[in-house]
Amino acid sequence: MSDARTVSFATLGCRLNQVDTQQLQTLLEARGFKTVAFDEPADVVVVNTCTVTARAEFSDRQMIRRAARVSPRGKLVVTGCWAQTSPGDVAGMEEVDLVVGNADKHRLPELLERVVTDTVHVSDIGRARTIEVAPPARVLGRSRAFLKVQDGCQHRCAFCVVPLARGGSRSLEPRVVLDQARLLVAAGHPEVVLTGVDLGHYGADLVPRTTLAALLRSLVEIRGLRWLRLSSLLPAYFTVELVEAVTASPVVAPHFHIPLQSGSDRVLRAMRRPYNTRMYRALVERLVAARPRLGLGADVIAGFPGETDEDFAETVACVRALPFSYLHVFPYSRRQGTEAARLEGQLDPGTIMRRSRALREVGRLKSHEFRQGLAGRVEDVLVLETPDRTTGALVGLTGNYVEVSFPGPRALMRKLARVRVMGADGDRAVGELEAQAS
Repeated sequence: MSDARTVSFATLGCRLNQVDTQQLQTLLEARGFKTVAFDEPADVVVVNTCTVTARAEFSDRQMIRRAARVSPRGKLVVTGCWAQTSPGDVAGMEEVDLVVGNADKHRLPELLERVVTDTVHVSDIGRARTIEVAPPARVLGRSRAFLKVQDGCQHRCAFCVVPLARGGSRSLEPRVVLDQARLLVAAGHPEVVLTGVDLGHYGADLVPRTTLAALLRSLVEIRGLRWLRLSSLLPAYFTVELVEAVTASPVVAPHFHIPLQSGSDRVLRAMRRPYNTRMYRALVERLVAARPRLGLGADVIAGFPGETDEDFAETVACVRALPFSYLHVFPYSRRQGTEAARLEGQLDPGTIMRRSRALREVGRLKSHEFRQGLAGRVEDVLVLETPDRTTGALVGLTGNYVEVSFPGPRALMRKLARVRVMGADGDRAVGELEAQAS
């Protein structure tokens, strides 16, 4: 598409989608496109969608219509998980010019050439067997770099539509991961975040077979890497080998996101989750013992079909008993094509919302307690690229994934600083600068 020189992007949903968008930006810029802000008119607008909940699809539609208003003469491309699972619905929107399935995101520059005659190009995600190797995502000016090492999922949890949108589990070869991680560190990123849909399954599809633990042991040896952070990991993946790998090196950030979903074993079985609460508690206790002041996050679903008052009470009790530093609460959303959508005992929206609010309040209190518990400590903080809009203070992340705001020179942005935490304020901790970290 020779006359299209500018492109803008909008990304909805998970961190993996954000990484995919960065890679698409890199690919299009290599073809001569210039990226502009989403609120500026562009020749091509790419909307990367989410489908995890009904609310997400509502947001997708809103973003597509907004893109059309901002760039009325531009070509509008929709990709991502909603484009994969409901291509007819997406293509039916009059604003949309091209629909691209997840497995063909890397072919976007090529597909743009046919945008006039081919409006829907949805790949068979079930046939995907490899991850396409894109150039490292364009992350200039950012302190943290995200590296996708795995995609897809082989689990079939009753509530989840992600396997339909992302396909089976696929891993990036270890040598490619190491090469890209070294490039990111050399480009000035002291923190690299490994992302994946089912990260703990990394390497099981490769020949020869390998493991996430083996990959971590190699990555932590990269010179200049201060923190290696992991995205979400199911508790069942924490083998003895993996626990050793994540607790033995100070390079692995003391922060894990381990989905819980429910504190009721009965509900976990109905969800088809591969663990129970006893296993979950034992894992958390072992990790916290090995990594003091561990940042621990979890996903919890409120209102799964058939969830009784007693089941919900067990979930609340479980969350209160464990040392979570934050909680992501999701109201159950009925998704077409999932087993849970066919179950009896679908709860009314009012009950689901009340339970969600109650869990969020518990999570808010746990988060405040964790941040307040850091008071008086001096922590390494990776200063982010954007200061606080209201106060102008610097904002950074500790290893255990706590945002800290503190006064300091802008020269520290995207660098490591030593900060004394003074207490908690709102959703952040507040601190005072001690020194720039070495």
